[in-house]
Parts: sequence; structure tokens; C-alpha cells
Amino acid sequence: MLAWIGIGANLGDARANVLDAIARLGSAPGLHLVRASSLYRTAPIDSSGDDYVNAVACVDTALDAHALLALLHGIEQAHGRERPYRNAPRTLDLDLLLYGDGRIDDAPTLIVPHPRMHERAFVLVPLAELARDLAPELTIPGRGPLALLLLGASGQAIERLT
Repeated sequence: MLAWIGIGANLGDARANVLDAIARLGSAPGLHLVRASSLYRTAPIDSSGDDYVNAVACVDTALDAHALLALLHGIEQAHGRERPYRNAPRTLDLDLLLYGDGRIDDAPTLIVPHPRMHERAFVLVPLAELARDLAPELTIPGRGPLALLLLGASGQAIERLT
């Protein structure tokens, strides 16, 4: 099963935290890291603090969605992730964006596709970077083709990091 994971951080060494998360995904049991996007910088949305470093990873997994989410939470915890309030600045945030073409609504624990991914350039731009080669016709279940959603977020500032 192909799954797409959003990665972001804006506390501590955000770039290093994102890179470490990608490395951990590459070595996690039950996962094969297919590819990770470039890193991107974005201003916080509905949040505060420093700019975020964001990326998206595509993994091939034998884990079910709940087990994958638990693994992602474990990686966040290894980076000292705290959740004092919604959209708080964070050392690391890993979101299960897509799990195949499935739709899961086990709110509040797990909702796939991620509920706001279709509105966020920091998700759509790195996702589109990967999809060009891996899934050119990628559609977000219930939302539409990635290419069209990307147009809707084109006014949001995002910078690719080198």
C-alpha cells in the first residue's frame, strides 16, 4: 500500500528534525521509503512561531493505517513532540495524508485524507513534486485531482530549500 506522509517542524533544528524523520521512515519495520520530496519553508498557518520546514514522503507499507499512525506518533515522540494546544509550534509533526486511495473516518484519531491537506501549499507542493514521477494522476479522495487543488493554493508563499 502506498501512503503519503506530511512532515513539518518549526522548533529546535527544524531542518535536522525533518531529515531525521525521513531517515527513520526509511528504516522503520513494515515500511519502505519510496521517495521524499525536497524541503520547503513556509510561514505558520493558524499558528505562531518560526517558519516551518516541510516535506512529504511516499512509503510502501504492509502496516494498516492505524499501525502506521502509531509508528508516526512514535517518531514524533522521539523528537519530544508535545501537544499543548491545537496548532502549537512543534519539534516534529507527521501526518498521514493519504493511505492508498482509501477514505478513513475514525475521528478524532484518524481521518484520511488528512482533513485540510487540500487547502495547504505546504502539503500540496511537495506532494506534487513526488507525484510527478510516482503518481502523475494523483487524486485526493473526495477532493479531486492534485493538479487542480494545487492551483487553489497557488497564492500561498512557499520556498524550496536547497
